[in-house]
Amino acid sequence: MDSRSAAAAFTRLVGIVARLRSPDGCPWDREQTVDTLGPFVLEETYEVLDAIDRHDHDALREELGDFLFEAVFLAQIESEAGRFSIADALTAVGDKLVRRHPHVFARDRGEPPLGTAGEVRVRWEEIKRQERGGAAARPATLLSGIAPALPALLRAYHLGLRAASVNFDWARASDVMAKIQEEVDELRAAVGVGPDARAHAEEEMGDLLFAIANLARKLGIEPETALRKANDKFTHRFTAMETLAASAGRAMREMTIEELEACWQRVKREALDR
Repeated sequence: MDSRSAAAAFTRLVGIVARLRSPDGCPWDREQTVDTLGPFVLEETYEVLDAIDRHDHDALREELGDFLFEAVFLAQIESEAGRFSIADALTAVGDKLVRRHPHVFARDRGEPPLGTAGEVRVRWEEIKRQERGGAAARPATLLSGIAPALPALLRAYHLGLRAASVNFDWARASDVMAKIQEEVDELRAAVGVGPDARAHAEEEMGDLLFAIANLARKLGIEPETALRKANDKFTHRFTAMETLAASAGRAMREMTIEELEACWQRVKREALDR
């Protein structure tokens, strides 16, 4: 699909959403607000991520369409209130991409080329800091702009990226592993000690998870994706355990921990053999 076809399809979607919101449109769509659409945006985001994780390209095509619909829907509501239109949002993101990729779009003005993704990220963060410094309404801090509503593990990952952009970072992944061991030791010491044991353990658990997120970053792994895949793997294997137990006429709650472990190991071996 060329850019003109994409533009025509996008224009059609904008028109459909405007019609849905019109006085003779859909009663449900007319009732929606920015607040009520929030959960749908989150749901569509995770459905896009699920399609990516499964490498299901047909599903990804559909989910991206649903995701774009939510963006257009939100912009339509904002446009009706006189705040901005979808065109304003598209212009803003286009301008931002050009502004933050001077190594691509400003070569004729002497901007040096960048050779690695790491160099690009450092330059991107430098430009973001300059932008925040020039915006009176925003606090000019390195960590501002990282959404508090992000999943905590993902937010920890991005906090580490921002800090690393000014070289506040461990030199090697092995250094982070040493920090993780330190946090494990502190958590072990905190468990069950003193009247505030739970609060102390929670703090140490948070420190441990933060260090793990930073290890993922040093290894080039996005931790939220890694954990989603681990959750899916556990779900698949545990369900296989249930099926195995049921085929033997057993209820899992009546099995000993040794029997459950043997069942788990069997499921793991069968998964590796496939």
